Amino acid sequence: MADSLIIFDTTLRDGEQSPGASMTKDEKLRIARQLERLRVDVIEAGFAAASPGDFEAVQAIASVVKDSRICSLARANDRDIGRAAEALRGANAARIHTFIATSELHMEKKLRMTREQVLEQAKLAVRFARQHCDDVEFSPEDGYRSDPEFLVRVIEAVIAEGATTINIPDTVGYGIPELYGQFILDLRTRVPNSDKAIWSVHCHNDLGMAVANSLAGVKIGGARQIECTINGLGERAGNCSLEEVVMAVKTRRDHFGLNVNIDTSQIVAASRLVSQTTGFVVQPNKAVVGANAFAHASGIHQDGVLKARDTYEIMRAEDVGWAANKIVLGKLSGRNAFKQRLEQLGITLESESEVNEAFARFKDLADRKAEVFDEDILALVMDEQAEHQSDEDYHLVSLAQRSETGERPHAAVVFAGGGQEFRAESDGNGPVDACVRAIESQVQSGAELLLYGVNAISSGSSESQGEVSMRLQLGGRVVNAVGSDPDIIVASAKAYLNALNKLRAKGERVAAQG
Repeated sequence: MADSLIIFDTTLRDGEQSPGASMTKDEKLRIARQLERLRVDVIEAGFAAASPGDFEAVQAIASVVKDSRICSLARANDRDIGRAAEALRGANAARIHTFIATSELHMEKKLRMTREQVLEQAKLAVRFARQHCDDVEFSPEDGYRSDPEFLVRVIEAVIAEGATTINIPDTVGYGIPELYGQFILDLRTRVPNSDKAIWSVHCHNDLGMAVANSLAGVKIGGARQIECTINGLGERAGNCSLEEVVMAVKTRRDHFGLNVNIDTSQIVAASRLVSQTTGFVVQPNKAVVGANAFAHASGIHQDGVLKARDTYEIMRAEDVGWAANKIVLGKLSGRNAFKQRLEQLGITLESESEVNEAFARFKDLADRKAEVFDEDILALVMDEQAEHQSDEDYHLVSLAQRSETGERPHAAVVFAGGGQEFRAESDGNGPVDACVRAIESQVQSGAELLLYGVNAISSGSSESQGEVSMRLQLGGRVVNAVGSDPDIIVASAKAYLNALNKLRAKGERVAAQG
């Protein structure tokens, strides 16, 4: 493995811990298929013991994805490990990832366990996991803030029990690149059996250094696995960004001397899918996948790029998938072309009736919008699936709104759910506020709107579809939802109804760290 770097994607587990980023089983499956096309080495599909929904998602992904190793997180106890093993039973290649905290702060305040108890629990967990799976990863949670002497003892013991990967997480993003890299190297030097396992890094971005710390763990520390997420998705400030570490290693192969198995042409598609699924918009200046990542506004830069690309570009846009997403469909495109594009985008619809319904929505959109881009297709399919997950779910039927200068905006909304049709009208401070107030007059959820954002799905003209993201909070639960439509007021109503559906969904999850 000296010349290869393993990419371990935890978008579906650690990324989902972002407030409001929880995903349905179908959404997770869709992203997992895209991660497989991306040729991710290991997909951490979830935390099987967290909830029945998480278990079903891990199980479904394990049965469908065959080209990537499927992993489930498990706390260091028999119940969690048993659930992970059961969920992974159908996997072509499986891994159990077990963890326990090793820092003094976590052991004392959270676990209320002594060092010896933690050491024994770690050994028992790995031993039990090995009875179910040949590939076992162990993580000492808050490892970077742990006492190195104790950490050496724990790591040596779990490797002796059969752990095949040792991950050293910077759980709270406290690391500094040079120090974190040296920390990994010191552990590898001091653990007598360190050569019996692959070493991994898992860095959070609280100080904005997750990518730098991960690369230092590889270059200085000798780690050969990086744990990361699409778009750097994750709780608090997020995780190490997959697209950034992959392109850093590929672009600067002269420095790192490592190969990665990733098909980089699938990066942009993965980024957009995760963004549209979770409602977390990618900032325009985000490296690699941001809308401005390959844009040149300066006249000097534009002149240079026209004469020779490498004057101001160290990567080619098409190498990360920008060019691959320029295929345009229109109102004259046929059903077969549409269906083929769905397959190329990794969208699998269960029946011909679903394909027909999606195609009808596509035709309706094409009548209102001259060119339909990949982003539009993704949005309309996910919008449809969000509306039709259950007959009980709310979905928009129609909307009429009026706003003019000097007059208070007014909205009349018709929506359905649970076999009923609801009609409501309301004024508001703006057209969006009027729509939300109208819906709330019937639903009376009491939810608090924490965030509202509008993003153009496809750039280029004023006829672009609007994608609205909303974050709602109710009783300690936080959800994100999106809605899309050429009319942003309609998109807003869809987003609000989708968020209400998520708030109504049952299935609490157990929090996990890493």
